[in-house]
Amino acid sequence: MSRKILVVEDSRAFRNYLNQILTHSGYEVLLAESYDAAETILKSEPNLLCAVLDYCLPDAQDGEIIDLLLEKNERVIVLTAMFQDDIREKMLAKGVLDYILKDSMASVSYLLPLIQRLTNNQQHKCLVVDDSMTVRHHLVHLLEHQYIQTLQAENGLQALELIQQHPDITLVLTDHDMPVKDGISMIHDVRQKIDKNQLAILGISGSDANTLTARFLKAGANDFLKKPFNQEEFYCRVHQVLEMKEANSDLFRMANQDALTGLWNRRFLFGEASGCNERIRNIAMLDIDFFKKVNDNYGHDVGDATIVMVANILKIYFPNEVVARFGGEEFCIQADGQFEDFVASLEKMRQRIERTPIPHQQENIQVTISIGVSNVMGNLDQQIKVADDRLYEAKGNGRNQVVYQ
Repeated sequence: MSRKILVVEDSRAFRNYLNQILTHSGYEVLLAESYDAAETILKSEPNLLCAVLDYCLPDAQDGEIIDLLLEKNERVIVLTAMFQDDIREKMLAKGVLDYILKDSMASVSYLLPLIQRLTNNQQHKCLVVDDSMTVRHHLVHLLEHQYIQTLQAENGLQALELIQQHPDITLVLTDHDMPVKDGISMIHDVRQKIDKNQLAILGISGSDANTLTARFLKAGANDFLKKPFNQEEFYCRVHQVLEMKEANSDLFRMANQDALTGLWNRRFLFGEASGCNERIRNIAMLDIDFFKKVNDNYGHDVGDATIVMVANILKIYFPNEVVARFGGEEFCIQADGQFEDFVASLEKMRQRIERTPIPHQQENIQVTISIGVSNVMGNLDQQIKVADDRLYEAKGNGRNQVVYQ
């Protein structure tokens, strides 16, 4: 998706300020000071993330630049020196994303988070649940205008089926009064398996019942919005829910992922991942051979590069398994499926590491790994103990091998 932003602003100082803050945040900024200049840019740069437009330009004093961009189906944020309710309502009705007063540099501090929200929205998929096709289409239009992918369901039962079929859904917007299964009972069912950090839910209803907000929240919704609502309120609620979800996801990653390799850490392995059915669980413990010599001879930078190389190969061979950095140069893999297939994949991975050099100055460094594997019945600690014993057996037998029995 494009990271190009068109900024149309006749004030050089303000234009340069916007250019500075957006460029610093990693966006490609296209600058224009007039309607004609913007029109010229659009002929060669049709693919924009959004456009930030001054309402009044020397050659277009009544918002004509806004109509130009909207006609090309671009997302538009309007900047204006004067706040007028009638113009604001007119702009929002046309479909602009937001209408921001630029009376000072501080007043546009909302702009960058809004653009970053648009960027992050491209990672989200929303399920809209309502028995009214008209309402669904309206909500879908609002969401897709902010780069959020959408799916639709007309009742709670259909929504549960779609959530199961599409694990990448990150947000659900649901009405309450629907046939087959209502919104609140649907949320109850969802929360039996998926918590608020994994899937955000925004309840929406036009009911006059005073208890409905509390019922939605107690059922497990992240927030509630009463119909009818205006576009601004809707976007504020959606943005707030997604920002909280992303913040919680960031905290979860910080607590459960290894900073150097991006693999899971011991905390995740013994917490979130330990609930796997022990009857089908295979465990492998891996250790980089003679790793201390790598650090001693080449330095810790090369040692880190070695750990990252091994981790990256582990990700290639075991993309759907739980792969954790157990500590230092030691790794653990938890996998389901046939034990023989798991051992065969480990052997291929061992050979791949053996023939993958680590460049350092004028030489290539070669490393190997030793692996112990277990599929014994027992809890995770017991299974790891057996795999660890077999790892040390592999070390004692000369290293660079897989021991699985």
